[in-house]
Amino acid sequence: MIRRLASLAWLVLGALLLVWPAFLNGYPLVFSDTGAFLHQTAPAPSGPLVIWDKPHVYGPLLHLFHWRISLWGPVLAQGLMLSHLLWLAQRALRGQATPGVHLLACAAAAALTTAPFTIALLMPDVFAPAVLLALLLLGFARDRLSRGEALWLGLVAAIGIAAHLSHLPLAAAVAVLVALVARRIAPVLRVAAPVMVAVVILAGSNAWLHGRAALSPHGATFALARLQADGPAAAVIRDRCPESGWYLCAFADRLPMDSDAFLWDADSPVNRAADGTPRFLGGAMLSAEAGAIVGETLRTRPVEVARAMIGNTLRQFTLALAGDTLVDSHLAAAVRPRIAEAFPAGELATYDGALQPRGLLPAAAAPFLWPHAPVLLLGAVLALLAWWRAAKVGEVRRLGLVLGVLVGVSANAFATGALSKPHLRYEARILWLMPVIAGLALLPRRPAFPPPGAQG
Repeated sequence: MIRRLASLAWLVLGALLLVWPAFLNGYPLVFSDTGAFLHQTAPAPSGPLVIWDKPHVYGPLLHLFHWRISLWGPVLAQGLMLSHLLWLAQRALRGQATPGVHLLACAAAAALTTAPFTIALLMPDVFAPAVLLALLLLGFARDRLSRGEALWLGLVAAIGIAAHLSHLPLAAAVAVLVALVARRIAPVLRVAAPVMVAVVILAGSNAWLHGRAALSPHGATFALARLQADGPAAAVIRDRCPESGWYLCAFADRLPMDSDAFLWDADSPVNRAADGTPRFLGGAMLSAEAGAIVGETLRTRPVEVARAMIGNTLRQFTLALAGDTLVDSHLAAAVRPRIAEAFPAGELATYDGALQPRGLLPAAAAPFLWPHAPVLLLGAVLALLAWWRAAKVGEVRRLGLVLGVLVGVSANAFATGALSKPHLRYEARILWLMPVIAGLALLPRRPAFPPPGAQG
């Protein structure tokens, strides 16, 4: 019991290090979409609300930890989750997890990488590194886990995959890697099980809330936004109009346009009809037509689509900084009303007094951001070195974890850059794992003591 309490204390200290930007800000970091997730469990009369473009997963999970009292609960839970995952990763890579190395790993991640700006942010982005670590540990390090830890990792992975659709391609890439490296069915099944649970969660919740048992009932609208911004879908619309009778034919001369503007601007074709009439839930209304246009684009212009996807994936690799997690864009309209209507007055006052909603956080955080780019470059070198050393001695566990991080960050770049739009936070949320895991893999090993219930 004393040993467990001591381990918990080290995990809590690691968690506090990993969410330090929240303390700098005076409040957990938020994003405009955070307001939508809070709306999913908001009280009447404004909520709870079913959001057409987001899985109904992260919002209820936030509620589990805030209970309309304070958003500090969720951010501390996120820090503790990642702290625990790094503890387990150290044990997998070194044989034992020691408090000193754990605090060193957490402190290095907090001081030198983008990790804390993702972990302190109340967005499902935090699950990208969590899903990757959980699946890799299940696939390559089950012998270093207790039964309870394995079940916990499966739960984290399943909820994390369901929380954001970009985590599905990430999980699929890990499953393929485990199959190729482990070459045994048991590790593949351990990785596949959370993916299947996530699929059931998404299909079931969408059947209940949207009336369609689909992974993303209106996902075609997002695919169209990306394809028209890249050009191929805009060309298809011009070629097929007016004969096709598509709603977007009236806007063919305005396309292509930025994908975010297409989806969210009040005057975009999605949100305002040609006669000037606002379209409430325009993205959902467009999804059926979007599916037809996307299908036609993939059928008739596959080379152009592939070229654009590769270019966007490569561009996403170059965008891995914390900048867009710090800004106050749209917070007054999207986040503050949700806090005002659901939380105590003291919580709203704390939010209003924080640096971010006052536009002061970028300047306050600027002195801490300069190490991020050079450390990521160093991390790439360390990862290649760790990969070479593990491959040289044929150590599957270390090889799988290090190579898995490289595969995971690549899959994330594809899932976000190619299928959505390159943004700073998308790769920043996960690329920090590269130097951290590589550093742990290069440290000397210690004698391993398998926990109760461990198995190969």
